[in-house]
Amino acid sequence: MRHELLHKQQIVEVGQWIYQKGFVSAADGNVSYREGKEVLMTPKGLCKGRLTVEDIVKTDLQGNQLAGSRQPSGEISMHLEVYNNRPDINAVVHAHPTYATGFAVAGLPINKPTLSEVVLTLGCIPLAEYATPTTPELAAVLRDYIPHYNAILLANHGALAYGETLLEAYYRMETLEHTAHIATVTRILGRETVISSENLDKLFAVREKYGIKALDLRALGCPTTGSDGSSEIYAVSKSELIQLIQQILEQTK
Repeated sequence: MRHELLHKQQIVEVGQWIYQKGFVSAADGNVSYREGKEVLMTPKGLCKGRLTVEDIVKTDLQGNQLAGSRQPSGEISMHLEVYNNRPDINAVVHAHPTYATGFAVAGLPINKPTLSEVVLTLGCIPLAEYATPTTPELAAVLRDYIPHYNAILLANHGALAYGETLLEAYYRMETLEHTAHIATVTRILGRETVISSENLDKLFAVREKYGIKALDLRALGCPTTGSDGSSEIYAVSKSELIQLIQQILEQTK
């Protein structure tokens, strides 16, 4: 029971973090933690920034409620899909961070090696096709991605990140949003330089040398890069550039 209380407190804390960071608004998002064959889950319809340990509910790995006065999140099937396909994962965070969700709405994965730290720790973030939230359809479209990635963009919806601990799952969500923000800025500047294949090999060697835990996605052709680290040029009109700059200024207020 003491461990369960600690994990409930950690879920509440992560909920506060994603709310304070602006990764969710109102009652958006959900957080869960797996303890053996049981799952602790944020409830349906409550703001993640104002949860208490009494709000956290418990279910089994089939979604049957075991304890708690509230109902589990309507998106619990998405979390259970992760747990049932990744025995190494114990925590899941789902949120709608602005820049990452912008990529999801634009239909763009984040799969280019532009930041060495992200290559080392997170790798690529694919885009899963659209599915209706709170339905089994959403869990089904994620099934093929979950074994190969540690974060996924959900088309026209948001993002999902998961890890061995709640802290790791949260950090992966934070890294995803930070990466998406930087990628947006590079598009505004009209230039995006990727890390060359040669330097990627060196990064992977560093990762292996220091035992950094990350999935090796090279067999899936990820991350995508030119052989010489060439840059990509993006053309935008003056009005589009002004609009993009205004949006970023609004986000940084």
